[in-house]
Amino acid sequence: MPILRSIVHMDLDTFFVSCERLLDSRLIGRPILIGGTGDRGVVASCSYEARRFGIHSAMPMKMAKERCPEAVVIKGNIASYSNYSKMVTDIISEASPLFEKSSIDEFYIDFTGMDRFFGTLTYASELRQRILNETGLPISFGLSQNKTVSKIATGEAKPNNQMQIDVGAERDFLAPLSVRKIPMVGIKTYQTLCNLGVRKIQTIQEMPVEMMQSALGENGISIWKKAQGFDHSPVEQYSERKSISKERTFDQDTIDVAKLRSVLAAMAENMAFQLRTSNKLTACVTIKIRYADFQTQTLQKQIPYTAADHDLFPIAAELFNRLFQRRMLVRLIGLRYSSLVAGNHQLSLFDESVDYASLYRSLDHIRKRYGDRAVMRAIGMNVNRID
Repeated sequence: MPILRSIVHMDLDTFFVSCERLLDSRLIGRPILIGGTGDRGVVASCSYEARRFGIHSAMPMKMAKERCPEAVVIKGNIASYSNYSKMVTDIISEASPLFEKSSIDEFYIDFTGMDRFFGTLTYASELRQRILNETGLPISFGLSQNKTVSKIATGEAKPNNQMQIDVGAERDFLAPLSVRKIPMVGIKTYQTLCNLGVRKIQTIQEMPVEMMQSALGENGISIWKKAQGFDHSPVEQYSERKSISKERTFDQDTIDVAKLRSVLAAMAENMAFQLRTSNKLTACVTIKIRYADFQTQTLQKQIPYTAADHDLFPIAAELFNRLFQRRMLVRLIGLRYSSLVAGNHQLSLFDESVDYASLYRSLDHIRKRYGDRAVMRAIGMNVNRID
């Protein structure tokens, strides 16, 4: 007989807004818009009070301000948000046997088997209350036997509440909800389903899986399974040591600082592209230098979560300048991004001086089509491939 799982999905409610309210209690109860503060900016997050005006994330800030002129507009501080995220991560890590940090403000926790020692719902409730008490951040959770149903339950529980879906009740819980609630259904897929007359999850539940496959390919099969309440994906152990890295060992040892900086720039840019392609953010940058006498030195810096070139390259350059003090021949230089979490680089887009979202989207599209060196910073153009 298969073991029944107990999976909790926890999500910090309007996380950026909640952080700002902890820093300034005068914001409590007021409509808040966080993002680029000028007309060219976009909304990264908004309070429930602002949502009543039809405002949502990714909406142009100009449109949002027109809909709610009395809203307080805040540029946002990703360093502060990263610190609060770490506080919550530390609490969950201490209290959970297995958890996955799926983004800066979302967590999956596997409490399977713990009902022999605790009531799982009671234990999850106590953990939620502890996070609220120790950080001041409102948080909601859903509890079921799989990740999909738990995530949807969290959305239904909000704001600042909790919901348990009993084993066997998954289909009935999902049936009346919009198909947009299924995590993998984006705007385009939702439009396709609407064109087929499919708006409620119950309609998918009653459809043959072959029909969904015909309409959406393999993606249709996955959506059909989730609509039935099936999801066997595991909670993947979170580790701060998750990282990507690159190293360059030179054919001949060098003290050419311009060359070293060029290689480093090419690494930083290429790895930032990798982060965005894999929908990851980094919170730690490490530089490594190995000299001709094989002495190796490293230096790292904790940073706010990001996957943006313009954030990462200056940090890498700063660490290199601090570390390269011996003025000896260099045999190897390396760069590592670690403390990775899932997420996208909108977290770095509070500054609207440049439309970074469009810029990176265009650059990454070119790189995916023509190769990762099809477009790059001038400083790294003379560097051979760094793979």
